Amino acid sequence: MGGLAILALVVVACAPAATPTPAPTQVSLVFWTQESEAERTYQEIQLLAKRFMEEHPNVTIELVQKSTETLREDFQTASLAGEPPDLLWTVSDHAGPFTTANLIQPVDDLVDLTQYVDSAVAAVELQGKHWGIPISNGNHLMLLYNKDLVPEPPENTDDLIALCQGLAGQVEACLAFNQTEPFWLVPWLGGFGGRVFAEDGVTPTLNTPEMVATLEFLHSLKYDYEGILPAESDYAGADTLFKESRAAMLINGDWSLGDYMNAMGGKLGVARIPMVSETGLWPAPYTSGKYFMFRIGLEGAELQAALDFATFATSEVVQLEWANQFRRLPALKAALDEPIISEDPILSGSADQMVVGTPMPTVVEMRCNWDAMKPEMIAVLADQKTPEDAAAAMQPASEACIATLE
Repeated sequence: MGGLAILALVVVACAPAATPTPAPTQVSLVFWTQESEAERTYQEIQLLAKRFMEEHPNVTIELVQKSTETLREDFQTASLAGEPPDLLWTVSDHAGPFTTANLIQPVDDLVDLTQYVDSAVAAVELQGKHWGIPISNGNHLMLLYNKDLVPEPPENTDDLIALCQGLAGQVEACLAFNQTEPFWLVPWLGGFGGRVFAEDGVTPTLNTPEMVATLEFLHSLKYDYEGILPAESDYAGADTLFKESRAAMLINGDWSLGDYMNAMGGKLGVARIPMVSETGLWPAPYTSGKYFMFRIGLEGAELQAALDFATFATSEVVQLEWANQFRRLPALKAALDEPIISEDPILSGSADQMVVGTPMPTVVEMRCNWDAMKPEMIAVLADQKTPEDAAAAMQPASEACIATLE
């Protein structure tokens, strides 16, 4: 054997063995979402998780669906028991109770928030920090209308009443909405110039002339005019009336647009809730969106995997898929500028409503306002209490609730 060959063998024999690439750490994530099976958004998240796991074979995602309120309650309970899920896909108003109880971590140092729409980012700001990565932008109410019955949506409440009087006898109800939840009361309160908190953002302002005027208006729609509002309707009841063309118009949120597109096709129209003629103000629905939230203490490979999934699910490609399929406005600035949004009549109508909305308070005191408003709104719409008495009862109920938080 030649000298060079022998030398080569010696070099090879003495060379250090190549360092093997370490296998990716195996990660298991428990992931809760409040997206709906009925609206098929939950099924789409299942597909997202499957796509992500195929690209990241070291990550296993256990996906669990819960209703919005059940998720809030169960996350608090599971956290106290030391067994919380790692990742949440939920609404902004959960940030208040979760931060108060120190159950989630801020995301300011985890992701570049400047890539998301400012209003979506602002909706999860508390104590100078941000507590969720925006998924969708909006989560707001708007006017939906059946074009076969309403060729042009009413511009203001005077037009609304005139239109509904013209439809009397043709439909079971002219306008339907959820009469059991104050989330549907708040836009009209804004239209009458009211708000639920004082300037400090935590002191309730429910017993006001603006609240009384709002309740009077809703009561008048129901009892002073025939056929404008149904005798009663919760969320499911209003939904059925509209889908079956027994209601000409519906006030519902952007989360429902994909479902109504599938049910109604080209008959569906989207517009702003009519301006309040008495004040000249647009109703101001709460705006927020959906967010990824991370449990406190999530770190290391598990945190990185959760962030990787959140980045994947909020990428421009996925955001536009959701906009096209479910008519939700993207939270990513780059996606919001795409023609698929601006040139789509449903999405552009939703965006037009959103610009006159107001960010929903995420402080924990808001839960007290919701609980105080709900029974009084129901009582007024059931003609069991006057607007004045209802507003007067809301204020001390919220104050008493807030006192228990201190």
